[in-house]
Amino acid sequence: MRRTALILAPWLLLLCAWYALHYSGLVNPALVPTPHEVAVRFVELMRDRLPLDILMSTRRVFVGVICGIVLAVPVGFVLGWYRTIRTFIDPVINFFRALPPIALIPLVIVYFGVDELAKTVILFYASFFAGVIVMYEGISQISPIYVRVARTLGATDFEIFRKVIVPMAVPHMLTALRVALGVAWATLVASELIAAQQGLGALIQNAGSFFQLDIIYVGIICIGFIALLMDLALRMATRRFVSWQERIV
Repeated sequence: MRRTALILAPWLLLLCAWYALHYSGLVNPALVPTPHEVAVRFVELMRDRLPLDILMSTRRVFVGVICGIVLAVPVGFVLGWYRTIRTFIDPVINFFRALPPIALIPLVIVYFGVDELAKTVILFYASFFAGVIVMYEGISQISPIYVRVARTLGATDFEIFRKVIVPMAVPHMLTALRVALGVAWATLVASELIAAQQGLGALIQNAGSFFQLDIIYVGIICIGFIALLMDLALRMATRRFVSWQERIV
């Protein structure tokens, strides 16, 4: 009961603050739709286009993140394990990581058109560099004492890699995936600026053109909750796959 209350309390406080802002008179009530108005609009949209928008956005994020992480994990591992390579390529990685994906949209349109590939490229870009940074920072901090102990016990290089390095890299892989998912959902609206007809980003942009604030709130809340559910699933997977890892709590 205590745990449930701790989980629900922030959401209740948020709803109270939302209602308080609407009725406080500090802002024009027309600019802040109430939670129940947003809920009504959500139900209406669920009978219309919202399921397809959620499906399209989730698929784009999933494809972009999977492609990004599949490449980011080996690249991050190499950068983290080999100091010379990391010193050589690190400035380039950080240069591209600092570029906001939305700034690349004109180039992406020129090179990849306006179809699904272009949106996937934007999400791939955001996921890849976020995953690489987390991966190589984690790998570079693995204590070499584990490798030395394994060598002392007579382990071969392949055994060290399979039984020492890979298990210790798994938590960093899962963390890289979590970070990449968060970045991809944050980049979703930018990716769907590229001539998207369906998707939560497209829903928000179309609603903004007609000043439909309740629909904008629906789109934003859907993005947040889907990202939250994915993150919770990854956290559960992390606890299962790295149950051997010592934690403070």
